[in-house]
Amino acid sequence: MSSTATIETLYTANDLAAADLDHAEWNRVNAIPITRYWSGNPAPADRHAEAQILWSDESLCVRFVCRQAEPLIVSSNPQTETKSMGLWDRDVCEAFLAPDSEQPHHYFEFEAAPTGEWVDLGVQLKPGQRETDWAFDSGMTTSARIGENQVTIAMRIPWGDRIHKPQRGERWRVNLFRCVGSGENRGYLAWQPTHSEQPNFHVPEAFGWLVFGE
Repeated sequence: MSSTATIETLYTANDLAAADLDHAEWNRVNAIPITRYWSGNPAPADRHAEAQILWSDESLCVRFVCRQAEPLIVSSNPQTETKSMGLWDRDVCEAFLAPDSEQPHHYFEFEAAPTGEWVDLGVQLKPGQRETDWAFDSGMTTSARIGENQVTIAMRIPWGDRIHKPQRGERWRVNLFRCVGSGENRGYLAWQPTHSEQPNFHVPEAFGWLVFGE
């Protein structure tokens, strides 16, 4: 089941902020389509999203551009000073990163919402259980912009003790997701579908590869 799909992220000498949604550097980066549900079935075009990834000497930056034809499912009282537990139950974009490709079951989960709310978690999967480090503090920052039928969301993840600065050519495991809608109409989109029986993003065997390019 292991995916061979690969994203090559470009290096930038600019230390982008999450708020740099329209920085010229994004024009250099290929878009990664997110067009299928976790099951592998195609999602309707008005739920499609795309992601772009840049890295610098200071951080990893991910920008999502999402089609948004339906009402937003967001908090009526968003708070962005601390992580928002339960964010995964609303509209959100997510990136899962496993810096040690030999240990894909130990990875980090990053989420950002159209409100600018965010969550960062450390995850360790073991047989029959998932251990979550709720106190993990990556120092991530986020930014978002809601437009006509479109939402743009960015996250900046600085290098640190637990997420090390990579070398050029280094390969990590990665998957990218979007959650949209509510109730029976809720959609769980994945760059690399997990093909689980029920919606589940925590399937490292389905993760693709992130290669740190020039």
